[in-house]
Amino acid sequence: MPAMSPSSVKPARVPPAPAAWGPQRIVCLTEETTEWLYLLGEEARIVGISGYTVRPRRAREEKPKVSAFLSAKIDKILALEPDCVFGFSDLQADIASALIRHGVQVTVFNQRSVDEIFSMLYQVAAMVGQADKGIALLGGMRSGLQAIEAEAARLPRRPRVFFEEWDEPHISGIRWVSELVGIAGGDDCFPELARESLGKNRIIADGAEIVRRNPDIIFGSWCGKKFRPEKVAARAGWQDVNAVKHGQLFEIKSADILQPGPAALTDGVAQLHRIVMDWSARHG
Repeated sequence: MPAMSPSSVKPARVPPAPAAWGPQRIVCLTEETTEWLYLLGEEARIVGISGYTVRPRRAREEKPKVSAFLSAKIDKILALEPDCVFGFSDLQADIASALIRHGVQVTVFNQRSVDEIFSMLYQVAAMVGQADKGIALLGGMRSGLQAIEAEAARLPRRPRVFFEEWDEPHISGIRWVSELVGIAGGDDCFPELARESLGKNRIIADGAEIVRRNPDIIFGSWCGKKFRPEKVAARAGWQDVNAVKHGQLFEIKSADILQPGPAALTDGVAQLHRIVMDWSARHG
């Protein structure tokens, strides 16, 4: 076979730049990436969402629901022909593995702190070609947190706060929740547990320890089931807990605080702060 001269070799054709960069058909297995893509104005890229999604409300009407949290309809996801699936944490590892085996690109984030939430949101914005808009939106969120923190710094006394993520057994708040409690003006009663990423490692086996730490405010967000302050107040031995004596038991909806994304950094922390400031006005 005759050798080909360099001039006879045709260069590889460079494809034209796409009209929109990044993945075009995205499935979001959790709510925070769905909400963020809507905020970025990139909701048209979403082809499937979690059945637990409530933010934004319109997403439930516009997008097919293809997953719970620990399970997903793999066949339904594959039928949507996604070019990227966004997931969250080791708890969705089995779903991610099944999709990867079918050749689907899967990006699983594992954000557990406020800084990690900001990092995740920036990465998603960059992936869909909206880095500049993402930076602007994130700048607004960070400024909001700084304003709340500055106001909280002027409190004459900070309340002790117990954030209950589950009731039976008692599970205390995860790291980003603990950090937001601090930003809002409270002191987490169980800071040593906040860094534990798994709920099973944040179990408080003896409720008497909660009583001993005597929280001034109790927040409940029971992972999708309604918080019952009257049940908390009726727990044996809890009648002398400051939060019970003064009626300082409040629900923060899971979608507002246990979703490690825009909701927690805005509405979730705002609710925490408002309640802390009300407490301070009465007891500070």
